Amino acid sequence: MAAKKPVIAVVGATGAQGSGLVRAILGDPERRFSARAITRKPDSEKARALAAQGAEVVSADLNDAKSVERAFAGAAGAFCITNFWEHFSAETEVAQARTMARAAAGADVRHVIWSTLEDTRKLVPLSDSRMPTLQGKYKVPHFDGKGEADAVFAEEKAPTTLLVTSFYWDNLIHFGMGPRKDASGQLVFTLPMGDKKLPAIAAEDIGPCAFGVFLRGPKMIGRTVGIAGEMLTGARMAAELSTALGQPVRYQSIPFEAFRKLGFPGAEDLGNMFQYKHDFEREFCGARSVEETRALYPGLQTFRQWLGRHAKQIPLS
Repeated sequence: MAAKKPVIAVVGATGAQGSGLVRAILGDPERRFSARAITRKPDSEKARALAAQGAEVVSADLNDAKSVERAFAGAAGAFCITNFWEHFSAETEVAQARTMARAAAGADVRHVIWSTLEDTRKLVPLSDSRMPTLQGKYKVPHFDGKGEADAVFAEEKAPTTLLVTSFYWDNLIHFGMGPRKDASGQLVFTLPMGDKKLPAIAAEDIGPCAFGVFLRGPKMIGRTVGIAGEMLTGARMAAELSTALGQPVRYQSIPFEAFRKLGFPGAEDLGNMFQYKHDFEREFCGARSVEETRALYPGLQTFRQWLGRHAKQIPLS
């Protein structure tokens, strides 16, 4: 009788990162793991599609500790992620991270990956007036909560690799950050990044990178791994967009304060985020390695390759 394959429990299995990991596990020619897809909505179309591909679909809610404990039971590995944009609360992210860390430790999960970002307050303390403090105690809430939660996994004694991610190129499609036509009808790509480089990645590539971490096994525990597909300036991104879209795209850098005042939900958070990436380009880029990312996932896409697949999905109105 064949030995049962180790199970990797994937939180957020129908989301951008989690679904990529589930597909990587199921698509592994050597079939070294089985995938347990964790979702709040096991009857959703995306969850049913994962089940049809061979994943075990399990229901759990990060606000319900017992459900997470059940979902992690018997798993050899766990991929942990939170979604700030669902509730806009860094405190909720920290609480959910503790729920996952505690459940993983309690279930004796041998390898945990925590999808995280920097705690910007380490370089921009709350007393620093260069950017506003948000929600009373954060500079970039959707970064800081995740970064603060890094310590939670150590406190709960979960054997963890910290996977530090990057800006999604998919934000050009789904987050309204793609080129827009100006009064003359020319496409303008706007970012408050000046001439600094922006580390970014295809969201669909993050899961396969996480799979690469799991394949490397115990030697990755305790390590921090920063991933990116490419690091490009706004001008270079505009040039690639021009080629992919078949029409000129002009890069326009705007002040951080102007971005913070755009008025959409999360504008202040993202304005501070871009300022952090701009002001600390050396540290932010230095925490990520395209070469190491490609070693984890040889199929890693460049921006040009991603555009070749997705440029037509970018709204240009």
